[in-house]
Amino acid sequence: MIKLYDFPRCPYCRKVRIALAEKQIPYEQILVDLNKKEQREPKFLKLNPNGKVPVLADGSKIIYESTIINEYLEEKYPDRPLLPKDIYSKARIRMLVEYCEKTFHTYVFSIYKELKIKKTLKANQKLIDLNKTKLDTELKYLNEILKGHSYIAGRFSLADAAFMPRALILDYLDIKVNSKYKFVLSWIDRLKKRESSAIVLEGNL
Repeated sequence: MIKLYDFPRCPYCRKVRIALAEKQIPYEQILVDLNKKEQREPKFLKLNPNGKVPVLADGSKIIYESTIINEYLEEKYPDRPLLPKDIYSKARIRMLVEYCEKTFHTYVFSIYKELKIKKTLKANQKLIDLNKTKLDTELKYLNEILKGHSYIAGRFSLADAAFMPRALILDYLDIKVNSKYKFVLSWIDRLKKRESSAIVLEGNL
């Protein structure tokens, strides 16, 4: 059985667990406590010299970086595919995963850090408001992508798996999606109805 070195609240770990759940792949979860800096311990650095979770162990094969892990799972377990066969469609999903991690995540995590890590008394409200404004621009972009589609690429894919850990905590961060972004709102509702959403919604946010 494959092993996943994991920290429950990490969005990158959640992204991998969502893919595992959607593909119905059994695995053993091994907790790496980031609060105790276990990711910097020598035994973990032997698995990933970058000192980051998640890490997947498939026998003696070690894979790290969440996007690479998910693509490895997709190729090794082709049943219940989360990537299309068409070359361009596949490339487009990869671009959207990259956009999620480099742009969308940046604004969501900045707000999360101010409200939930630094706590309310130390939160920089000006920075929170600035990132909410920037995030609104990204939600507008997502709304255009989702127009006429149930999911980001038509059917549930690795792109949705990447966005889920961020999109499903917007309410928790008191980020109100503008009602004019109706395709985003419908998409979030669809994500919440998937069994894999429990990885985010029933976890320790």
